[in-house]
Amino acid sequence: MLALRAGIETTSGRLQRMFLRCRFRNGVFGATSVDIMQHDLAHEASRHHMKTLIRNAEVVLPDRTAKINVLFEDGLISGIDAADDAVADEVIDATGLHLIPGVIDDQVHFRDPGLTHKEDLATGSRACAKGGVTTFLEMPNTNPATITLDALHAKLDLAAGKCLVNFGFYIGATPDNIDVLTSAERTPGIKIFIGSSTGNLLVDQQEALERIFAETTLPVCAHCEDETTVRANAERLDGGKSYRDHSRIRDHKAALIATQRAVDLAQRNDHRFHVLHVSTAQEVEFLRGCSDLISAEACPHHLFFNVNDYETLGSLVQMNPSIKNPEDNDELWRGLLDGTIPVIATDHAPHTLEEKDQPYPQSPSGLPAVENSLALMLNSVNSGRCTLQQVVSWMCEAPARVWDIVNKGSIQVGYDADLVLVDMNREAEIRNEQQVTKSGWSPWHGTRLKGWPVRTIVRGETVFNDGVFDETVRGTEAKFDHRG
Repeated sequence: MLALRAGIETTSGRLQRMFLRCRFRNGVFGATSVDIMQHDLAHEASRHHMKTLIRNAEVVLPDRTAKINVLFEDGLISGIDAADDAVADEVIDATGLHLIPGVIDDQVHFRDPGLTHKEDLATGSRACAKGGVTTFLEMPNTNPATITLDALHAKLDLAAGKCLVNFGFYIGATPDNIDVLTSAERTPGIKIFIGSSTGNLLVDQQEALERIFAETTLPVCAHCEDETTVRANAERLDGGKSYRDHSRIRDHKAALIATQRAVDLAQRNDHRFHVLHVSTAQEVEFLRGCSDLISAEACPHHLFFNVNDYETLGSLVQMNPSIKNPEDNDELWRGLLDGTIPVIATDHAPHTLEEKDQPYPQSPSGLPAVENSLALMLNSVNSGRCTLQQVVSWMCEAPARVWDIVNKGSIQVGYDADLVLVDMNREAEIRNEQQVTKSGWSPWHGTRLKGWPVRTIVRGETVFNDGVFDETVRGTEAKFDHRG
């Protein structure tokens, strides 16, 4: 177990982390592993207590952007607008760069355990580091599914030894695990699959949904596609014959019905609820009239792709919920800009190219996005579609607020030093051969973007710097304060 208090690891916690890392590096414990552990622990202890000064960056603060210096030590931000000659062990000259909080991606699928040929916690967190994501929240549909406290704690222990960035894991709802959902801690919240799932994670019976919203207290999020509508559409289309049929089967009606149903449950039970991956204009319009209990998010594939892209990309843009029409792209952007949708997340859900190359409907839904999501949004800033302050709000501040994440999401004294330096003038092309996700491809292959993360710092330690990873860095378990 990791021993943590007040967001700072204790010696026993760091010792445990060293043992976990030695086990992953060497397979079994022995004299060699202990020697490595002692060396790593001494090295990490000295590095963890380093004082670092970032000078000359344009710093995106909660209320403004300013050219100031930021000082951090012991994993925490200790000074904002620090003096140029402030005492520091390390000075980073960030002239020409912007400093933003680390991105929090509140919806990823890293396939660990059970489907690690597609991705695992090590490769997924590496992709996060490259993309400027310093904290991820992972979904429960692994094998075994995260639907018990033992499975949740096992995942947290596994992540402690493998993850280059910070981590958290949802607890999954089933029709009959209400006792788990009412007692779960160390989690951002409850995930419900109201449509589109396998095994016992599908919860679409009204009685079970009523109990979850009435009897639990953790924030709830859901995949909202009405299963009855999806099945009826599939039957009408004889299962579907083309990738484009995917958007006819998982249509606007299926998304809207399930979102309305879940929001009704939340508002009647005075329960906080987050709508994952909104995909339709109708949902955006509906959400504009909802109470403050309700929040929502958009994903890059629903912002940038639509049904016209099936012609060139085929199954590479096959997703659940499906991509929709150009007018849905436009309305999702309006929802972001007017505050109806406060969060951007990726729903990073990788499959191998061999799996994706199967004919429909055998082809699986999902695509990798976590290492390119921030760059896609920075490019949108450069194209005039939004501001950098808005990107920080959508990808850093709002996820921390929605999920009650302690000391993350903004650049403030006392907050974790999860930081990203971005070069708004850097231009580069997304290339499959350069992807670090285990799946090894991107639907944006060949897309040239302006604006890229160049340095990622996790609790004061640089994990990625201009193409180079420090594989010795480990993130820590995100803390959630749901008392409010």
